[in-house]
Amino acid sequence: MNEPQVWVLIGVFGAAMFGMVTVVSTLFIHVVKTEIQSVHRRIDTLDRDVTALYRNTFGIDRD
Repeated sequence: MNEPQVWVLIGVFGAAMFGMVTVVSTLFIHVVKTEIQSVHRRIDTLDRDVTALYRNTFGIDRD
């Protein structure tokens, strides 16, 4: 291989690595956002359950 071919291979390898880093970081951010939303939903559900237990225990929703 001569020198221009080596530089082309270095450029192609660099572009491929940059593309892979971009794809992996984008997917990682997507996964983190999804997990945060999942935890938020679980906290909302837990809050609703605790509120119902509190109201039932202390007789707030009894007429």
